[in-house]
Amino acid sequence: GHGTRISAVEEAGLPIDLATPGMSVTLRVEDNIDISRGDMLCHVQNAPEPASEIEATVCWMSERPLTAGARYAIKHTTRSVRAIVEEIIDLVDVDTLARHPGPAQLEMNDTGRVRLRLSGPLVVDPYRVNRATGSFILVDEATNDTVAAGMIG
Repeated sequence: GHGTRISAVEEAGLPIDLATPGMSVTLRVEDNIDISRGDMLCHVQNAPEPASEIEATVCWMSERPLTAGARYAIKHTTRSVRAIVEEIIDLVDVDTLARHPGPAQLEMNDTGRVRLRLSGPLVVDPYRVNRATGSFILVDEATNDTVAAGMIG
């Protein structure tokens, strides 16, 4: 939510004119703002909205079913926070694309829409707008297994 300007881009302590994906660079900003890994820098006209609750379509990949009230880590871009499954909104029949509201759970390979409450805000876009900031994975913190892939929006 802060505004600033980039004053320098450096690679290995030396100024560079251009940074591309995959490069490890240091960005220097004009203002004294605490920016660290997981924070997002973007143009003011393209700023996504921070969200503490999201609705998303998930593909469930665990043998243990997904149920409301379950807790997971959500990894979005380079940031991770905790997420609680507030509600399983519907289940998608992959053969007909029909939606079945209010299932009790999602089984392995089910696709469904869920509402997640987050322990901290994530800066997200709808998946149709930006695939990088509109997608995430859910991780079981006890086993470190990826249990779902999701698309926001």
